[in-house]
Amino acid sequence: MKIHFDKLYKDERKNELLGIGVPFPKGELTLKEYERLAVIDSGKIIPSQIKITSTWEDGSIRFIYVRFLGTLPGNAAKDFVLVTTSDMIDNSNVFADGIDNNLVTRTNTAISVSNGVFNFRVADFQNGPFQELSYEGHVFTRNQFIGPVLKMDGYVFSPIFELWQIVENGPIFTIIEASGHFEDNNQRLSGEGIKFTLRLSITCDKPWIEAAVRIFNCTLDTIEPDELTFEIRNTGKDKVIPRTTVGISNFKTKFETSDEGEEVSKTITAELLEREANEHFAEVFYGTFLADVSDFGDGVGICATVFQAQQNYPKAISASSDGIKISLLPDKNRLMDISNSYSVRFESGMAREQRFLLHFHDAGEDLYELNNRSIIYQMPDTGYVDPEIFEQAGVFPEIFLPQKEQIDDVEIALIDKADSHARCYGILNWGDAPDPGYTSQGRGGGNLVWTNNEYDYPHAMYMMYARTGIRRMFDYANVACWHWMDVDICHYNTDPLFVNGQWEHQKRHSGNSEPGRGTRGIMACSHEWVEGLLDHYHFTGDERALETAIGIGRNVLALLDTPAYQVPGEIGARETGWALRSLTALYIETHDKKWLEKADWIVGQFEEWNDKYGNWLSAYTDNTTIRVGFMISVAVGSLMRYYRVDGSERVKQLIMKAIDDIVDNCRTPNGLFYYKELPSLARNGNNTLLLESMAIAYEITKEDRYLDYGLKTFYKQISSQSGISFTKRIVEDTVMVGNGPTKNFAQSFLPLTLFYVKAVQANKLLQ
Repeated sequence: MKIHFDKLYKDERKNELLGIGVPFPKGELTLKEYERLAVIDSGKIIPSQIKITSTWEDGSIRFIYVRFLGTLPGNAAKDFVLVTTSDMIDNSNVFADGIDNNLVTRTNTAISVSNGVFNFRVADFQNGPFQELSYEGHVFTRNQFIGPVLKMDGYVFSPIFELWQIVENGPIFTIIEASGHFEDNNQRLSGEGIKFTLRLSITCDKPWIEAAVRIFNCTLDTIEPDELTFEIRNTGKDKVIPRTTVGISNFKTKFETSDEGEEVSKTITAELLEREANEHFAEVFYGTFLADVSDFGDGVGICATVFQAQQNYPKAISASSDGIKISLLPDKNRLMDISNSYSVRFESGMAREQRFLLHFHDAGEDLYELNNRSIIYQMPDTGYVDPEIFEQAGVFPEIFLPQKEQIDDVEIALIDKADSHARCYGILNWGDAPDPGYTSQGRGGGNLVWTNNEYDYPHAMYMMYARTGIRRMFDYANVACWHWMDVDICHYNTDPLFVNGQWEHQKRHSGNSEPGRGTRGIMACSHEWVEGLLDHYHFTGDERALETAIGIGRNVLALLDTPAYQVPGEIGARETGWALRSLTALYIETHDKKWLEKADWIVGQFEEWNDKYGNWLSAYTDNTTIRVGFMISVAVGSLMRYYRVDGSERVKQLIMKAIDDIVDNCRTPNGLFYYKELPSLARNGNNTLLLESMAIAYEITKEDRYLDYGLKTFYKQISSQSGISFTKRIVEDTVMVGNGPTKNFAQSFLPLTLFYVKAVQANKLLQ
């Protein structure tokens, strides 16, 4: 299996840490064969670390995540090969010589890490991250690494690191994570206070550590931090005067340097971003943001790079002879003097992670090399496998076509639709976009209404990436998932019906908190998805995505047990329809029958609902029950996923009855589907979800007429204008670039692509 890396940087990257998620068809790769996998470069086995992220119900491998150390050439593409046939593997050489299989060792209360370049130790129930750290003979003491430190309402809240755990360990890469809280001796904080995690990622033989600080507002109130910082203090400044540097880039990196150890600093504000021209797709790359002190003693320096700092503004960095200060949230009082957008409000239950790289180096290291690593950190090399691999694996629906059968105009339109959405900078907004329709309708009471990944935007993007290999689709999905897991999930609430659930689209992502009561936003089964999170786990290896998806599933189960969902037909088709989709996906992922048992219950409700009204009609005015075609299509799409697992005739008949009802009653005379079944609402519809229903009907019956019903809608959607805009404006707490909600692509991709594939197979579309 070929793993392809496109040309990217002009210099060679030697033994670069690379990673990729790879799917396998049911029954192809057993556990025994998995143990003999290897990555090959020019006929030689290179160091790799492979973990299983998903299995099929028969126990065979469904997805693996592969990390490996590969050398990439300058200004050229490169292919590696994942070997999956055991007769090509020599077990004695699965890992290169010199790779230690134990980067991490654990005692009762401490973890020690040694990666061949530096050594450090962390311990439970301490007030700092490192007990000690040594690099190239220089020892950093525990009081040199300070943070994360939170300042709020004029008070300083220091961190208490409670428990460290080993998240992932192997011969080339390890992750350890601490959970903790900010000390509140004077009990100024309500609820359970403010919690945090610190995640450290380490690669064998590399002189850098990635640190990720994630804070959780577990109070009952909205909080507005004054500052959130991490510092590396220089205790060797009396022995040597270091060079101090900060750098910020958009196109070329602009450095500010002092050879006398004077303080240099940079701050990113909304106004700076609004004024600065930038032509990149910012999910892939905007620029970099670094601070360097060349010598902390013994000729050892540290360069700190904040990941996607511009996108997650406000940010600040400074370097001086006293050390490096990373302001993940800059001093609010100072920001007030230079910016009108200085406040960051965390609603109750919100979380947010920010990442930075600590690059240890020799004092004489050239700035070019430090900047080079900083930029690579912002935009790492990313590989992909051929779309045929995903098609053969059967892990996604039928969204693939051989290249010779693809229609250029359709493929171009799908790419344009994927690119056409607003990018919204800001620490709590990056990875999401508001819906202008919802906002103008007043659903946010005059505020922006954020989509909160409505219709599962990451799932659509990961499928688009799988079928095209276009790098930015992967980055679009990742950025959205990072936001989703933090901001769009309720991490704390006194009401268990909110905990771990995904907020419905609303202002400030979760609605405002009520002082002393926590957040009381909207939580509904019709707006809780999991497939994109499961994809994120498979494509990145980040186990937190799986944990988040399972948490959402538990929230859905709890909501389905409330009285509102007990009477068939009293809730719209999409409510339990989306729930069925999420529960089915969780069953496929985990094989836990509790998900399927509740899915069976939902199917039974659909049957009762159909018997009650003759079809799936929804209450609208006090005296009407109407057909809502796109909501019925949500239920049809979810039932089809269930049918592929269950395979029962009764489910197939239920699906076809609903689709035939749409065909008979939900179309306009000119061949389009209408919006809703009332004279006041029967306007031309533009919802693509009905195309998914037509594609499903064709899949089940092989009758061309179902494709004919959808052709007008398909052509209308494909020919609709999509455009990329770089117009910027400051709105509330975001710098918004371009227009359009992410939900447009989330809603349309799968219906359009399923219909497209079926229509090509049936010779219904003109080349």
